[in-house]
Amino acid sequence: MAAGALALSVTLVAAGCGSSKDTDKPAASKAVSQAEIDAAMDTPTTLDFWTWVPIKDEIKLFEQKYPKIKVNVINNADASQQYVKLRAALKARKGVPDVAQIGYDRIPSFTQTKSLLDLTPYGGANLKSQYVEGIWSQVEQNGGVWAIPQDSGPVATLYRNDIFKKAGVESPKTWANFGAAAQKIKSQTGAYITNLPGNDMPQLLAYFSQAGASPFSYDGKQTVGVSVDSEIPQKVVGYWQDLISKGLVSTDPDFTDAWYQGLSRGKYASWLTAAWGPVFLQGTAKNTSGKWSVAGLPQWAAGQNVSANWGGSSDAVMAGSQHPIQAYMLAKFINGDPASTLKLANDQFLFPTTKATLADPKFTDAKAPFYGGQQVNKFFADVTGTVAQNQQWLPFMDYANSSFDETLGKAISDHGDLKAALTAWQKKLVDYAKQQGFTVK
Repeated sequence: MAAGALALSVTLVAAGCGSSKDTDKPAASKAVSQAEIDAAMDTPTTLDFWTWVPIKDEIKLFEQKYPKIKVNVINNADASQQYVKLRAALKARKGVPDVAQIGYDRIPSFTQTKSLLDLTPYGGANLKSQYVEGIWSQVEQNGGVWAIPQDSGPVATLYRNDIFKKAGVESPKTWANFGAAAQKIKSQTGAYITNLPGNDMPQLLAYFSQAGASPFSYDGKQTVGVSVDSEIPQKVVGYWQDLISKGLVSTDPDFTDAWYQGLSRGKYASWLTAAWGPVFLQGTAKNTSGKWSVAGLPQWAAGQNVSANWGGSSDAVMAGSQHPIQAYMLAKFINGDPASTLKLANDQFLFPTTKATLADPKFTDAKAPFYGGQQVNKFFADVTGTVAQNQQWLPFMDYANSSFDETLGKAISDHGDLKAALTAWQKKLVDYAKQQGFTVK
C-alpha cells in the first residue's frame, strides 16, 4: 500500500488534482455570508464522506439538524487504504468524495497537489479558539485552513505498576531516571523497561518533538526543510542506542502478534504511547487489568513538563466538491458540535481536540478499572496542554516513512549504528526532494 501511495503521490505532484465531478466548481474567493450558508443547508444535497471511523451516530446528529442534507458514508479499512484510493480517484478525476478523513502528517501532500479546499472563506479560521492550539496549527498552514481537527495523540507513559514495584522503582521523572530504572527492572524482573520499534517512524518523531526538534518543514510551495541528522535527533537516538546496546530496551516490531503477547506477558514494563493507547491496551492485554498506571513522559531536564503528539486526524473538504458549503458544515459539525465530539470521544475512543470536550466531566470523570480506577481521560487531557508545538510535515511523508524503514528503522531493529543511520536517512530525504523538484533547506 505504501509503495502504491508513493507512486500515485509522485504522479500527482506533476499532474495536479481533479474534481470529484466532470466539471470544476471554483472555490470561494471571498467570505461566504451566513445567508449563503443558510440557503445551502436548506437545499437538498447528498454528500460523500470517506472515513476509517465508524461514525454513523455522529452523521445522524448532523442529518437531524440539517434534514435536507444526506451523507453517504464510505468506510475504508484504515488510513493507508484510504490514501491509496483517494489519490487514485484524484488522478482519475472521478469519484472523489466531498469530505475525507486525513491524518495531520498527510495534509501537506494533498495541499501540494491543490486537492484540498481552503476553508478560510467559509469561516474556518474563526474556529481556531475552540481547538487546542498545538493541534490547530496542524490544519492551519501557509495562509490557509485545510481541515477541521478530529482527534489527536498527546503522549504519556503507561506502566506496569506491579513490575515497577518488584524492581523497587517509581515512574521515572527524567530520561536519566528512566535509564537507571531500566537497569533495575531488567536485573530484578527480567523485563525490558519498554520497547523501541524499528517499524514506527511516528513514535520516534514524537520523541524528537518532545526534545525540541522540528526535523521537517514545508512552505506550501516548493521549499522543504530536512534536518533529521541534526543535534537534537542525534541526542535522542544516542540515548536509545545506549539502552539498546545494554540490552535494557527491546526492539520488536509493534502492532504484531509477538508484540501483543509481550504486552500481555510482562515482557515490557511500560509503553510510551499516545492518548489512543489506553483503550487499545485494554483490548490487547485484558489479562493484565488492574496492573497498569499512567504517568507523564520522562523529561530531558528536571522540572520540565513537555510532551509531544503521536497520530491524530482531521476532516478535509476536497477542492473539487460541488457542495463546498455543505461539505464544510459537515466537517465543522462532526468535529465541533458538543454532542458529536463527545460521541467521538466516548464511543469511538478518538481523543478530543476541542477545549470544551477536553473539559467535559462526561469525558474527564470516567474512571478506568483497567488502570486501577485512575481518571485516564483527565490525565491525557492535562497532557494535551504540554504538547510541543513544533511538528511539521513534508509533502511526501510516504517516502519519509519508507526511507526511515530502510535506514534508521533498520538500524534500530538490527541494533546497528543509529547515528550513522540518521545520516543515511537525511541523505535519502534530501536526494528524493531534489529529484521531485523541491528546494531543500
